Amino acid sequence: MTYQSQLTKNFLEPVLKEQYESFLAKDIGVEREVLGHLSGVIKAPQIAVITGLRRVGKSTLLAQIAHKYLAQNFYFVNFEDERLLNFNVQDFDLLHETLISLFGEKKIFLFDEIQNIPQWERFIRRLHDQGYKFIVTGSNASLLSRELSTRLTGRSTRVELFPFSFREFLDFKKIKTINSPILTTIQRGNLLGAINEYTRAGGIPDSLKYPELEIHKTLYDDVLYRDIAARYQLENVKSLKELTFYLISNTSSLVSFNKLKELLKLGSVGTVKSYMDHLESSWLFFVVNKYAYSVKEQQIAAKKIYSIDTGLTESVSFSFSENKGKLLENLVFLHLRRSLQDIYYYKTTKEHEVDFFLPSQKTFIQVATSLKTDSAKEREVRALIEAGKEHKNAILTIVTQNEKNIIQKEGLEINIIPIYEWLMKDIG
Repeated sequence: MTYQSQLTKNFLEPVLKEQYESFLAKDIGVEREVLGHLSGVIKAPQIAVITGLRRVGKSTLLAQIAHKYLAQNFYFVNFEDERLLNFNVQDFDLLHETLISLFGEKKIFLFDEIQNIPQWERFIRRLHDQGYKFIVTGSNASLLSRELSTRLTGRSTRVELFPFSFREFLDFKKIKTINSPILTTIQRGNLLGAINEYTRAGGIPDSLKYPELEIHKTLYDDVLYRDIAARYQLENVKSLKELTFYLISNTSSLVSFNKLKELLKLGSVGTVKSYMDHLESSWLFFVVNKYAYSVKEQQIAAKKIYSIDTGLTESVSFSFSENKGKLLENLVFLHLRRSLQDIYYYKTTKEHEVDFFLPSQKTFIQVATSLKTDSAKEREVRALIEAGKEHKNAILTIVTQNEKNIIQKEGLEINIIPIYEWLMKDIG
């Protein structure tokens, strides 16, 4: 049967013209740190895929790319527009024809929230093979990964976008940064105030722009109901909601799939794993494995869970604000994850835990709100010393709320650094 489109050129023209003009006039906001690293991605022929959580700033990054690199030599289409709800993969040729009639022939397409169109990759592959360049955004990592790994193999490169880093947060707040290893008392006080606000508010751009609105809660519900329950046609939404609430109330903590199954009465470990995959794919959480030489041991060991944003965690979790240490640890993870994927937690042979191990950099990191009590200091230092002896020449660090020091013990050196200084450093 021949496909009969519900769309017409006359319908598409005003939609596309309005989208393009709004895109050009868009406030591009704080320049994202990733922007300066994208020159090679833009010039390369591969399809560039920008992916990340809803409302994390993918559309704004797209506008920044256009302003910095493309000089209006592009088409732009936003597939979140409700007027394109009936858009089908067979409508792409009509879309292309309409874009040419409006703006002339161009070789670069910017597609926002492309995952809304089933089989979108078929059109992109065909035109990419003809020499066209595509930069697309999407909110679902699993969906994009599956399509990229099948029809777009070797044709694409991925750009992950996270909520504002601490440096971007300072830019947003117009707080001048100090490029000096020695800070005055006033400078340290200002940075400590900023990190406290950043920990509480997080880095979702819209939530920082409009703090009077419940951006976090709306975002949380959209991910659960639109990105997960509706997309995967889940019947037991109540269990998904209970699992998500439990995880976000216990971020930076160890969890066992078996215990989650029993605690939330989810029926099977397979159900827990499936829900966890959906939550990861939608960018709400990250799962970190225990470091082990055995893949089997990694798989069966408890996992550590981290949230995509501490502000989101603060807004929707249960009594989480009292545990600053967990929030600081989550901030450290996010800073690491922006640059690295090879991140683990570590258990020494004496079963003492180190929060993070980076094998590629041979680095161990502990996170502690304070080391002012002897018991806290002994606990954090002991685990690092054991890890340092098990991995010769490793770098040992403790990230704290506001303490700075160097500890020499048993022939090893541990660098203690305030989180507001550590978050200013590049990783990798």
